Amino acid sequence: MITVIGYDGSPLSESARVALGRADLVVGGARHLAAVDVPSGAATVVMGPVAAAVMAIADAHGSKRSVVVVASGDPGFFGITRRLAAARLPMTVLPAVSSVATAFARLGLPWDEAVVVSAHGRPLRPVLNVLLRHAASGTPVAVLTDASSSPGRLVAGLGGRCPDLHVFERLGEADERYTLITRQEHGDAVVREWRQPNLVIAGGPGDLGDHPWRTGEALAAGWALPDDELQHRDGMLTKRDVRAVVLARLAPSPGTLVWDIGAGSGSVAVECARLGAAVVAVEQDPEALQHIEANSHRHGGPVEVVHGKAPEVLDGLPDPDAVFVGGGGPEVVKAVAARRPQRIVVALATLERVGPTVAALDDYDVDTVLLQVQHLVPLGEGHRLSPANPVFVVSGVLA
Repeated sequence: MITVIGYDGSPLSESARVALGRADLVVGGARHLAAVDVPSGAATVVMGPVAAAVMAIADAHGSKRSVVVVASGDPGFFGITRRLAAARLPMTVLPAVSSVATAFARLGLPWDEAVVVSAHGRPLRPVLNVLLRHAASGTPVAVLTDASSSPGRLVAGLGGRCPDLHVFERLGEADERYTLITRQEHGDAVVREWRQPNLVIAGGPGDLGDHPWRTGEALAAGWALPDDELQHRDGMLTKRDVRAVVLARLAPSPGTLVWDIGAGSGSVAVECARLGAAVVAVEQDPEALQHIEANSHRHGGPVEVVHGKAPEVLDGLPDPDAVFVGGGGPEVVKAVAARRPQRIVVALATLERVGPTVAALDDYDVDTVLLQVQHLVPLGEGHRLSPANPVFVVSGVLA
């Protein structure tokens, strides 16, 4: 039998104590092994590389020895249960309260709408992008960290865009410590030595008046909003049919960061945000900035609006995963390409700009299409086709 025991610092249940007393092999982190009563005759494996621990567990199980694994909190929540299940090992799981649930309880906050991400043994950039998206939206984000993704690394990676962070070190232990890192005072967090393990919660509750029907953030059910649902000036927006193609090539999703340069009404920016991406909209026209903010507020897509002219204003922005260039010309495309995003999409109204734009994407696999859309409109007792202005869409994927 393999028994996985969740440990949160509380006394073990009777079932957990019985399983532990019968164990031939006990596996866990050094702090877990020190915290529980390991039988005197049992072998131990200190959890380091997970693959090696899983192999030791599988070997013991194969030789009919009783195995106990001690893990933090709920082992089925970003824990060892996934790895053991992937190895097709049968187990009984005795969970404790997860660290995320405990942290939100410490703050007295609900967490049914929280977004939970893990930087534990994973790349940090997608986690930073999730935090960027929700920094001002009110949706709380819980981050499971490790030594290479400490609170200091989060603060450094977010720079001036860092929201308030609640840090819990050694949650549930006798030496548990809570620290609030505010937007205004986060300098010390970068150089501070944070005790392991720790957990970070960013932001606070959203609108507590509505009871959610599902956990996490609810994303848009569709895309390519009708043009008349977007506030704009003199038709200055990427039209619905073109927008659908642009979105398909940008591939916005949670964990990615999208720039919308020359954003105009912000139609592309808002739609990318509705699909879960973090978004920065760059626009130099003050009137257009108001349209972006209005559209973002109306359609629930949090967008950071930056007032300035590209390419000069791009230097202070975090590195993007995808970029839409709606205005600025080939020099802007070249500056964007120098930042090496995975995907770049450019919409062009004139044929003459296609060649220079493609040339600016010399490190990218480029695809160029001409979109010619005609809408059926009434004409007397019948109908006719009304053509929209043709648009070239140049898209590049980093080779």
